[in-house]
Amino acid sequence: MKATLRDLVTQAIDALRAAGTLPADLDTPDFVIERPKSRAQGDFSTNAAMLLAKPAKSNPRAIAQALLDALPASDDIAKVEIAGPGFINFHVAEAAWRRQIAQVLEQGDAYGRNTSGEGRVAGVEYVSANPTGPLHVGHGRAAVIGDCIGRVLAANGWNLKREFYYNDAGAQINNLAISVQARAQGRGPDDAGWPEDGYRGDYIIDVANAYLRGDSVEVEGHVVTGAKDPDNLDAIRAFAVAYLRREQNADLAAYGVGFDVYFLESSLYTDGKVEETVRELIDHGHTYEEGGALWLRSTDFGDDKDRVMRKSDGTYTYFVPDVAYHLSKWQRGYVRAITELGADHHGSLARVRAGLQALDCGIPQGWPEYVLHQMVTVMRGGEEVKLSKRAGSYLTLRDLIDEVGRDATRWFLIARKPDSQLTFDIDLARSQSLDNPVYYVQVSHARMHGLLRKLREQGLTFNAANGLAQPLDVEDAAAHELVQTLLRYPDVVASAGRDLEPHQIAVYLLELAQTFQTYYNDHQFLVDDANVRDARLVLAMATRQVLANGLELLGVNAPEVM
Repeated sequence: MKATLRDLVTQAIDALRAAGTLPADLDTPDFVIERPKSRAQGDFSTNAAMLLAKPAKSNPRAIAQALLDALPASDDIAKVEIAGPGFINFHVAEAAWRRQIAQVLEQGDAYGRNTSGEGRVAGVEYVSANPTGPLHVGHGRAAVIGDCIGRVLAANGWNLKREFYYNDAGAQINNLAISVQARAQGRGPDDAGWPEDGYRGDYIIDVANAYLRGDSVEVEGHVVTGAKDPDNLDAIRAFAVAYLRREQNADLAAYGVGFDVYFLESSLYTDGKVEETVRELIDHGHTYEEGGALWLRSTDFGDDKDRVMRKSDGTYTYFVPDVAYHLSKWQRGYVRAITELGADHHGSLARVRAGLQALDCGIPQGWPEYVLHQMVTVMRGGEEVKLSKRAGSYLTLRDLIDEVGRDATRWFLIARKPDSQLTFDIDLARSQSLDNPVYYVQVSHARMHGLLRKLREQGLTFNAANGLAQPLDVEDAAAHELVQTLLRYPDVVASAGRDLEPHQIAVYLLELAQTFQTYYNDHQFLVDDANVRDARLVLAMATRQVLANGLELLGVNAPEVM
């Protein structure tokens, strides 16, 4: 309906230009079609007249009247009126609402999806945890944000690639190896000689024991077998990384998160991509040497200071492989590259973008896009929960899933904007009450199925075609609000994809469930009058469809029974 109204207003503007009321060279302004604050002001409103008044050197209300007079006739519009300083308010005809509700049912699972991405490739990288231990709750927030960004981009017509970047090189991996070795040699954190930066969680014992048994670990088609030799640090390192990658993959699978691409940081070195990237930066004249180190002139590309690329000892700083990695995304055809990270990584963003710009290879400014999430505080019984016996120093994602379930974990970790602090209330997430938002939404979906079961039990029928032939009671406030809320869903999907904010879906679904509940409380559905029954059940089935579609974009189940 918003698209229809936009087209009508644009035609009116064109007519006024042709008539000389507006200058012939005047561009069509970027006017909005939006819902007014009050239902009395109509179903939709536009500010087009106010944007046109100044360049037309006229009064906004006069321009509004001219637009109204030039507006093409449409059966979809019941009434148009001018309000305030020049807003044009539209009252939509009941038949137009009914036609759109029919589209919800006809399109089914496809309702709300669009083709704006035109099949272009978008890569979303998320989690990308060091394979040094179990995933923690912060990784869980990253995982659901990244996964849901991918889902909404796919719903907006993008050809999606989900990517996990394994940081399997560097000091942390070495700390993992020497920690497992110490356990394999019979030493613990309280013993002399325990590595200063060693990992202390009980999971290190599990890795060491599996290595000493000679267990085999398969990860993404590769098999690593424990060498049983506690003195072979290289063998321990390879086994420990494979073991923990497998554990992380299992946790993510239990969480409903998967990937199309697993990219190893180590491959950038073994394939010579880091050296190749550095040579390109040197050849393009964006580096210099000082103090025995190689520097990138990153200030030429918006960074606050130049950055060391290669230290005096010959090793590279951590952002250099990040530049090489993101270059590989560009070379793989990623029109959009989105990287989901914890907010503590914000300092690296400018230097990576600077490095990519310095390559002079056509990468646009602002590429890649970053989504940063803030930390999560987990509460139980009014107190913060921090520790896990298995991991030692932090609460694991698996702990949370085991305690509250996958659906609640995903919902609570996606339900707020990524850059906001998030408090995860375990007691609320576990509760089967209407105060629990995911429970509320799922119960609302199940209620529609319950209506159909009761319908059959009472020997009644439901004819959707007949229901769509009946006038929608849009004069009823609850029905009108439900219809408008249902038909906002495609806009919410588009907005969530454009802004990379899948929490908008969760906010919308809760609003839709609450709006339906108001309608449900005010109306009887399984009445004897077939026309009334069918008309009301049509709205219920449309609501069920939209709830299911939205829950799918969050990776949350839409149960038929609760």
